[in-house]
Amino acid sequence: MHSRDHQEDVAPAANPAMQQVHFLYSDHHNWLYGWLRFRLGDATDAADLAHDTFVRLIARPRCFDSSQEARAYLRTIANGLCIDLWRHREIERAWLETLATQPEAYAPSAEEQTAVLQALHEIDGMLRHLPLKAARAFVLAMACGMTHQEVARELGVSSRMVGHYITRAMLHCMQLEARNLGQAGAIAP
Repeated sequence: MHSRDHQEDVAPAANPAMQQVHFLYSDHHNWLYGWLRFRLGDATDAADLAHDTFVRLIARPRCFDSSQEARAYLRTIANGLCIDLWRHREIERAWLETLATQPEAYAPSAEEQTAVLQALHEIDGMLRHLPLKAARAFVLAMACGMTHQEVARELGVSSRMVGHYITRAMLHCMQLEARNLGQAGAIAP
């Protein structure tokens, strides 16, 4: 085990925030990995999420007043990453179950399957940022083909409110698409 004096010798000297991240990693990585391994039951997933937790901390460095405060923050980030992992796997499981029910002649290529999964993850992300009724209205109308009146009955709201919910969801879809186009433009030469 290294003393904090020795850690200062090997910590990145670029800026104090990065030094803090270095200390947090040195002090808490093994604990976080163990917590994630227990929670996930998988060493590889635990290592990936522990890494991703610290990557997020590097992107937005913070200082903490105590070890307990640091661990609570790291656990909060890691817990959110666990939920995202489980959500992604549930989407993938549902997609694979759907594929299994289709005739083999209609099986999409590996590239098409990847594109569909990416789109499903993006839609899931968009829906998670909507109020529950707006997200349900969007799914019932778009994916299930229900009319506004049918959705209104299902949600216990007016048809006009269903229109508002769907409009809000469509706006989020357009914003997501604009963001994706902006990112693709930033990457393109």
